[in-house]
Amino acid sequence: MYSERVQLSGKDILEKNFKTGMRGYNQEEVDEFLDIVIQDYEILQQEIDRLTQENDRLKKNSDQSRARPSATNHQVNYDILKRLSNLEKAVFGKKFADS
Repeated sequence: MYSERVQLSGKDILEKNFKTGMRGYNQEEVDEFLDIVIQDYEILQQEIDRLTQENDRLKKNSDQSRARPSATNHQVNYDILKRLSNLEKAVFGKKFADS
């Protein structure tokens, strides 16, 4: 899961304070921090891409399942109707079946 690899939260980024050197911020510290931010965002983007692809695949499978009727369901329905017909014949006799 991507959240286990992400090193920073939005709060971490917001609250990050850099020490200042002679000429401003310590450039090495800023660069190291930005490297982590970049890595985290790349991980998040990869996960977003993966989930988007999976979502598209699931939608496509769902659409295909709805588009084609299931042969199994038709067979089950036929079998149920056949059994119901046989039951009616047994309960009500031949007279009901002929009407």
